Amino acid sequence: MPHPAAILLTLTPSEQREFLPKPLLEAVRSLATLFEYLDPTNLTPAEFQRALAERNPEILIACWGTPPLPAKLPSNLRYVSYLAGSIKHLLTREHITNGLLVTNWGHSISRTVAEMALLHILAGLRRTTHWTLVMHQANGWKNNESEAGSLFGRRVGIHGFGPVARELLKLLQPFGCAVAVHAPDVDATTATRYGISATTTLADLFADNEIIVELAPLIPATTGIVTEKILRLIRPGGIFVNVGRGAVVDEAALLRVATEGKIAIGLDVFSQEPLPADSGFRRLSNVALTPHMAGPTNDRKCDAGAFALSNLRAYAADHPLQAVITPSIYDASS
Repeated sequence: MPHPAAILLTLTPSEQREFLPKPLLEAVRSLATLFEYLDPTNLTPAEFQRALAERNPEILIACWGTPPLPAKLPSNLRYVSYLAGSIKHLLTREHITNGLLVTNWGHSISRTVAEMALLHILAGLRRTTHWTLVMHQANGWKNNESEAGSLFGRRVGIHGFGPVARELLKLLQPFGCAVAVHAPDVDATTATRYGISATTTLADLFADNEIIVELAPLIPATTGIVTEKILRLIRPGGIFVNVGRGAVVDEAALLRVATEGKIAIGLDVFSQEPLPADSGFRRLSNVALTPHMAGPTNDRKCDAGAFALSNLRAYAADHPLQAVITPSIYDASS
């Protein structure tokens, strides 16, 4: 039998509408013996922490707008269901090592991130930044020297093979691309299962494929691993897309390569965010930029809400949860 719980929901009104639309919200309510909503919009951290202590819930449902938790948690708080990604602004590593159960949106957003990767691939091939500037600012039109490329039949290299990469494979299937992957967990069996080829070195991945998608996790071993030497292995006319983590790439080197105009580049993530107003990337017509928005679109934030609901049901039934934040995962997160 599921056990009852006191649940405190601390989302801003817009977060509640988007992550937990009414059917999902009612399903969450049905799991609680006591359900309370606290709008954190105008609360200071101290005010929030006092309110949290007074309510003393077993489960806290939180999101971007939730203020940080106190070092000393309320006595009944056992589980934080975080509807978004990185939880570092909300709680500390010590909270987790002291026994607090924490989950986030896990793999529920992988397909929308993969969708953004596909967008940037196509934007680079079709030179959409260039043509947007030509048509909107220069009143221009194509000429006999205008070039664009198609994705059909291309060789695509993916650095990393987590959930986003696997969702991207599904999106690439209609284009008949030959996909190679460089990742430590891709062996011959995995390659056969997914219909990909495993590339031994990062240099080979960049040298042998026309389109490179950066999806490696940001850990000490991958920080700055995509160097200028590696980037220059992409042949003229190639595409480099990063929707993973900005700091995996030497950005100063990437800007130097981008400025030469020999390859097209699509970036959704950066080492410094927001991207500085004077960033050289902003001035280049061969670079497509989006402001770290590859995660769930407003209409798909409900996917993360549904994922949270499944975890809440599992918690109520004493079943294993998905996307649990362990100390090692906390350390590796941005």
